[in-house]
Amino acid sequence: MSYTVIPNACEGYGKRKGLEGPFNFSGVVLYYDAREGKYYNPKSDFYMEKDDMDALNEQFYNHFKKVCA
Repeated sequence: MSYTVIPNACEGYGKRKGLEGPFNFSGVVLYYDAREGKYYNPKSDFYMEKDDMDALNEQFYNHFKKVCA
């Protein structure tokens, strides 16, 4: 198994009280709110809908498949 560290992937985003992260999902920086069970987008100030998260995860997995193939 291997991984790649992307420097400055979450530059400008710090820790937020009550949230986990920041996490970079295919260029979108999100925080996880365990209380809500959802990812929070600080740029839009909204929680991500399940369909939107599924689309981001699919992009990530497709990229991952290409890299690992």
